[in-house]
Amino acid sequence: MADPARARKLADRIKVIIAKRLDRGLRDPRLGFVTITDVQVTGDLQHATVFYTVYGSEEERQGTAAALKAATGMLRTEVGKNITARLTPTLEFQLDAIPENAAHIEDLLRQAHQRDTEVADLAASAQYAGEEDPYIKPRDYDAEEDDELDGDDDLDGDEAADRR
Repeated sequence: MADPARARKLADRIKVIIAKRLDRGLRDPRLGFVTITDVQVTGDLQHATVFYTVYGSEEERQGTAAALKAATGMLRTEVGKNITARLTPTLEFQLDAIPENAAHIEDLLRQAHQRDTEVADLAASAQYAGEEDPYIKPRDYDAEEDDELDGDDDLDGDEAADRR
């Protein structure tokens, strides 16, 4: 098992080597506008998974996948010449789903924002179902209620105690 820092450095180096080689061009007309997004190397440094994106339609993606599969041996040779590892890792190209995931997340955020504005519009025109403030508050005694309470003073102590 190699050091994770060494595996990360090797992955970064492989990413640069493949990107430079693709920038110089391959002789395959199926190759579209490719961007290498990431490379992951296994802990034993034997296998490397290269993630890429392709700008274009589904046909261009399929053509690029076929071109990369056909050029895997040549790209592995290029990687072997430019790294200092004892063994050259095998390369596996995998289409990165980041753009599709980002578009899906943006669509979900747009829908959530639309629903939030609808709820805000409903809340602006909403009315209370009952009283405006349903919580119990301390009573404010009016002058009339004070007179009723004062009427208890006319009774003698026994009668006032019985009324309570």
